[in-house]
Amino acid sequence: MYNTDLPTRAELPTSTQLKRSTMIAALTASALLVTVVMPSEYAIDPTGAGRLLGLTSMGEIKTQLAAEAAADEVATAKATGVRLTQMVPPAELMARMDRIENLLVAMAAQQPASPASPPAAPGDVTVGEIAPSMPIEATAQQVAEAVPEAPAQAAGRQDEMTFALEPGEGAEVKLVMRQGAKANFSWIVDGGVVNFDMHGDGGGQSASYEKGRSVPGTDGVLEAAFDGNHGWFWRNRGNAGVTLTLRTNGDYAEIKRML
Repeated sequence: MYNTDLPTRAELPTSTQLKRSTMIAALTASALLVTVVMPSEYAIDPTGAGRLLGLTSMGEIKTQLAAEAAADEVATAKATGVRLTQMVPPAELMARMDRIENLLVAMAAQQPASPASPPAAPGDVTVGEIAPSMPIEATAQQVAEAVPEAPAQAAGRQDEMTFALEPGEGAEVKLVMRQGAKANFSWIVDGGVVNFDMHGDGGGQSASYEKGRSVPGTDGVLEAAFDGNHGWFWRNRGNAGVTLTLRTNGDYAEIKRML
């Protein structure tokens, strides 16, 4: 069977019609590029139509966030190599353990011998021969000094930082925290508003907790998702300088300004 619905040559568009359709499509695409895509994506508005349609402000927000994200990546890269804990060398740890063992034996030698204890056989080493006799109080003190010190607990620590941000200037402050640790915080801006990004990094991991734009201040609880540095990055996008005050308290080992 033959398809009788095929168009005739007279019904097909001519080359002139095809060129005209192509030209119209190209002009339409160019107009959309200049009036819609460029203002909304890159904040470039040569005709002014994007600002009338409210698209230029969208592009400004996108470019601003992209610039802040790039600055944050640089700050994160600088902070990634920070060593969070100071480990005791294995050789020193073994020496301390030997001291503890000897001191504990010496303490045991000060206790009265049990009546049921059998007499020492000739040639056996007695407990008293392991270490010289010393008062129990002094021995206990030496044992305590020999035990490796545990990291200081940061619970209940509180700090306050105040710094100025000129137009376009950024700052970053981080708390050194263990996984699951919590810290209360509040910060306020005097003289304007700032953009901020609350995030964390460390051990090859990173996390973004909260972001904000044109914020005069906020407060809350920061809970560390992993061991590392957790805190805030602020940037002043206004036309005048501002002063930012940060207050923190809780379970963290250190507070430091990165930028």
